[in-house]
Order: sequence, then structure tokens, then C-alpha cells
Amino acid sequence: MFRYDTAFKWVCLVCAGIVGVLMLGFFIQLFISSFSAWREFGFSFLWSQDWNPVEQKFGALPSIVGTLSTTVIALVIALPLAFSAALYLVDARPLIGEVLSHAIDLLAAIPSVIYGMWGLFVLAPLMQKYVQPFLADTLGLGRLPFIGTEFNGFGILTAGLILSIMVLPYICAIMRDVFRMTPPMLRESAYGIGCTKWETARDIVLRYGIRGILGGIFIGLGRALGETMAVLFVIGNIMEMPASIFSGSATIASTLANHFAEADGLQRSALFALGLVLLVMSFGIQVLAQYYLHATGAKRGETRS
Repeated sequence: MFRYDTAFKWVCLVCAGIVGVLMLGFFIQLFISSFSAWREFGFSFLWSQDWNPVEQKFGALPSIVGTLSTTVIALVIALPLAFSAALYLVDARPLIGEVLSHAIDLLAAIPSVIYGMWGLFVLAPLMQKYVQPFLADTLGLGRLPFIGTEFNGFGILTAGLILSIMVLPYICAIMRDVFRMTPPMLRESAYGIGCTKWETARDIVLRYGIRGILGGIFIGLGRALGETMAVLFVIGNIMEMPASIFSGSATIASTLANHFAEADGLQRSALFALGLVLLVMSFGIQVLAQYYLHATGAKRGETRS
């Protein structure tokens, strides 16, 4: 029996090591392939706004801003919807809960290119005719510098809406499973002392499953950061700093998809540098999340080993 336990331990160690080696390999390969761009532009590549293949000038800032803007919009819209839907599915009647759960799971199975086509032919015209004029003119938000008055249907806001629909089923499904893992005794005790459903969800369910909830959020975040085809259809693909959320822009992923096929030389190296930036962004967010969980674990009553 001891031999089997030892063998199992080494198998698990090797599998975990392979994951680390793969991650390190991604960093090394991207850095080697992008070395020419870093040598030519240095760290100014990160805040440069130029992207001109004719003059061999490349900068990552427009793509970085577009990536972060669409991701923030997607999470701001998707998180409240996912949290509310997951809470409802946990307490819903079995028939209704099962039907809605399957419907949410099916949303995750739709290919991203289908979302992009729907955004191009359905959502973009609706944004141009109704949503953007309503926000800018009816609500008077057009006076704000980050809203704008361009009504072409495409841009950061439309891409963010598409991403929010795409990440919603992932976040909701994980939150639903995490909420179901909350011991019924904790929730019943909260109800017994007079807590409302909102107070129970905020103070009991949310605190108990914070690690799983954050895991679901970061799965959705990773999907939003790296999404390509859906964003490619509706963001406008303009390599300039966006003036507002109605303006056309580009994300790192859409830039790679647009330019990589015909890229060569320094431009190809700059695209690899963009890929490295995206990987560092994703990795850095994960590290910060783990640090936050570790730093606040004592407040939640977790024991550190």
C-alpha cells in the first residue's frame, strides 16, 4: 500500500510540474520571439500609441486600453447578473431550476464566431439606432468625455456587451455550484436570527464560497481577456487610442488575429510582444487574486497551513 501511495504522489507531482513547465515555456518562447521588438522599442512599446507597419513603428497602448476597457465593461455587466441568477437557481423549484441551468450551460457551448455574427448583424444595428442615442442624448451622458456622440454601432461598448454575454454562463455556472455547497445549516441559522435573503447571500453565502466565486470570476476574466473572434466582428479594429466607449478600438487578441497572417520581421516580433503582454496581464491578475485571498484569509476564519 505504501508503494502505491508513493507512486501516486510522484504521478501527481509530475503532472503539476508539467503545468509549471508549460507556463514557463510560454513565457520563454514569447520573449524569444519578441526580442527584436523589445530591443528596438524598449519599454516605450508599452505606452507608445503608434502602429504603422509602413514606418515600422509599433506601440501596444491602444490594444492594451481596448483589452482592459472591454473586459471591465463585460465584468461590470456580467457579475451582477451571474450572481443574481445563481442565487435564484439554487432556491428555484427543481423543474424551473433544471431548465434554466441547462439553458445557461448551453450558452457556454455556443461558438464565439456565432456571438460575433450575432453582434455584427443584430446587436450593432440596435446599438446604433437605440442604445447609443439613448445613452448620449436621452440620458444626457454624451457630455461626459468617456461616452461620446458617435453612433455607428461598433466600438468598445458593443464589444463589452458581447463579452458580457459570453462570460455570463461560465461565471453563473460556477457560482451556482459554489452556492449549493454552502451548508444549509448556515443559511437556516441566518434566517432564524432575522436575516433577509440579501443579508444571507452577502454575509453567509458570499463569504463561505469566496474562493470558488473568485475562481469563477477569473475564469470569465480569462475568457474576456483572450476572446478574439466575437470582438473582431464588432470592435471596429482601429489601431488608435479610443476617445470614448462608443469609439472603434482593438484588443490585443483582435490585433493578433488581424495582422499576424501577413506580418513579418519587426511587425511579427511586435505581435509576439503583444502576446507576451497579454500573458503577463493574465498571470499578474491571477497572482494578485491569490495574494488577496491569502492576505484576507484570517478575516474569514481560514487557517493557514
